[in-house]
Amino acid sequence: MEASSSLKWSSENGFQPHVLAVDDNLVDRKLVEKLLKNSSCKVTTAENGLSALEFLGLLDEHNQHSNLESSNRSKVNMIITDYCMPGMTGYELLKKIKRSSMLKEVPVVIVSSENVPNRINKCLEEGAEMFMLKPLKQSDVVKLKCQLMN
Repeated sequence: MEASSSLKWSSENGFQPHVLAVDDNLVDRKLVEKLLKNSSCKVTTAENGLSALEFLGLLDEHNQHSNLESSNRSKVNMIITDYCMPGMTGYELLKKIKRSSMLKEVPVVIVSSENVPNRINKCLEEGAEMFMLKPLKQSDVVKLKCQLMN
């Protein structure tokens, strides 16, 4: 029953949320992309924090005059990021997003294969909307959609 109601999400009100999915693991990235697309989301993927920041126009906060930056910013309704990634963790990405005046209101969801309470609390205190354990399931996406609709 949940699956059929989730498919009505975009058709009932015409809203198709755009989610940026960030994960260094290709399999995990594809899984998240598939689950979100099954729930009528538009999905953009990034393989690391730097790629995500580049897409969002946050690589250089001092240089905010690009039209591309503001158009990407306004298009993204949610960001889902893995916690453990080389170069920049999901936590570091979260902090950069929440420091951005243009993106601080965009919900950020952290996913991890490790259930570490201290890590979870740290992410939630920094402004993460939710912390979910991998692997994500369709029921998790239903929860995410509820967050987006609020």
